[in-house]
Parts: sequence; structure tokens; C-alpha cells
Amino acid sequence: QVQLVESGGGSVQAGDSLTLSCAVSPRTDVDYSMGWFRQAAGGEREGVAAIDFDGRTRYADSVQGRSAITKDNAKKTLYLQMNTLKPEDSAMYICAADPPCGGTYEYWGQGTRVTVSS
Repeated sequence: QVQLVESGGGSVQAGDSLTLSCAVSPRTDVDYSMGWFRQAAGGEREGVAAIDFDGRTRYADSVQGRSAITKDNAKKTLYLQMNTLKPEDSAMYICAADPPCGGTYEYWGQGTRVTVSS
């Protein structure tokens, strides 16, 4: 059973930076495409950033230019660095994994909460 565990969330001030992590277990040789999503209170889940198995990245317009998604294949860990945080970035951040030839995110974590105060 694949498990994703997020960490790194917290309460920060507007303008601060934060790096979220998502650890994949078990640490097999499977190379997943992965993504970060977020869901604000009362809102719908939205995609934030994604990284394909070959390293190509995509970002939502709302975080483009101030965020970076990376993954360490050896550590089986996904990261999301977010800079110049804004109150509207406050949400539960959730990572997801798409197995090879899957075409959809099959595995989801429980999330880590980010709260940005103005």
C-alpha cells in the first residue's frame, strides 16, 4: 500500500517562505509523477504544482514565479518551496502520486496546513 505523508506546514506571516515535504512509502524504484494540491476552508481542491516522472514541471498561475516543485528520487520525497506567501495561500496542502502509465493521481496524502497571516 502506497502512503504519502506531508510535513512542513505551519503558521507564517505574509512575505515569508515555506517548504513542504511529502514522503512516499514504501521506498521502491517506482518513479511517480507527483503533484501538490490545496484546499482552503469552504473551497474546492485546486492544483498548485506538478512534476512528471521526467522532471517536467507545471504551476498554477496563482503560484507561478514564486514556487518551486522538486523531488528527490533517492529519498522518495516531494517538495514544494513557496516564497512571498500571501494570506490567500492559506489552505490544506495535499500531495498526490500518479503511478507509471496510470494517467491519474491514485494516491493521496492527508495534508499539511498552511496559514498565512497579513
